Formats: sequence, structure tokens, C-alpha cells
Amino acid sequence: MDPVAKVGPVVGVLALQGAFAAHERALAEVGVATRQVRTPADLAQVSALVMPGGESTTMSRLLHTSGLFDDVTARLADGLPVFGTCAGMILLAADIVDGRADQQSFGVIDITVRRNGYGRQIDSFETDLAVDGCSAPFHAVFIRAPKVEVAGPAVHVLASHEGVPVLARQGNVMVASFHPELTHDARLHQMFVDHSQIRSA
Repeated sequence: MDPVAKVGPVVGVLALQGAFAAHERALAEVGVATRQVRTPADLAQVSALVMPGGESTTMSRLLHTSGLFDDVTARLADGLPVFGTCAGMILLAADIVDGRADQQSFGVIDITVRRNGYGRQIDSFETDLAVDGCSAPFHAVFIRAPKVEVAGPAVHVLASHEGVPVLARQGNVMVASFHPELTHDARLHQMFVDHSQIRSA
């Protein structure tokens, strides 16, 4: 069931592909209402957006076929807070290395990312990260993760792994190359909610 509160702001979770239900669970843990976003009408009802992992080229194509791409572009230009994880990071990046020729991104955070930069599924790994603003390490799950090759001067790097940014923010845009929704630790979702000034429903 799509849980939508009767009052208060609603955080949309892009539900075209990927682990969107896990993001809904994490957001519920921090006390905000969510709505699955599949159409422009859904997008119009939300105050912020989470873009989950998945397959970035497929998600790019589905954003177009659903009619969402232009509407998301417009909302991001208006300052819509957004949190992109894994494939969501790729879709929000300014530049994509090794992307398909027809793949489009929203270009709202000044990073260059390489798709599957950490390797294939077999190369997936987990590690503890020191995160700016968190008193204890965050256990991160990397699955076919994108790798940040360049981060611009306006990008605030919140966590790195072996010297490479893996969690970053620029204005209302927050991105992670890993999957915070696959842990039972909702601190990064709380960080997104707090920074975006989204009030509990």
C-alpha cells in the first residue's frame, strides 16, 4: 500500500525500478510520509524526492516513457530536495563516464561518475564509513556502485572510501554511491530530511 499522510509534507520515492520499498521503510522510521512516484501527477504531490538504486540506463528510459523526465527537471530547477542512491546518483550527476549515448542525467550536482566504477555484482562489498555529522560509523553496502571521479568545488563531501567521495551534497541535492536503504540504519535518511527542512507529518 502507498502510505500517504493526510497532513504535512510528503517525500516521494521514485518507483519505476529498484529498491524503492526499502527507502519508504527508512523514511517511515524517521517519521515522514511517503508516496510512490510513477507519474507527473504523483510528483506534483511531493515536497522532496528519493531516487533509488537500480539500472541507471533503464531508469533514464523509464523516466522518459512515464513522462516524468521533464517534470522532474523542472522541479529540480525550482529547488526540489532530492536524495539519489547508486543509480540515483548517476541520474543526478553532471557527467557520466561510460554511459550509453542516449542516457540523460539531470546534472544537478557537480560530480563526474563512472557507472559500475567499483566493479560488477561479484565485486560488491560492505564497509564502515566515517560520515560528517554522524558520531558513529555508517555501515555501507556497495552493489555495482558508481565511482565519483571528479567532485566540483561546490560539492560538500560527507564521506569517502579510500579517498574517493561516496556521500556528497550540493545545495538540496544529496547523493550516495552505496545503498543506505539496505541497512537498518536510517541516519542518512534523517540527515536528508533535516537538511531539506522536511517536517514530520
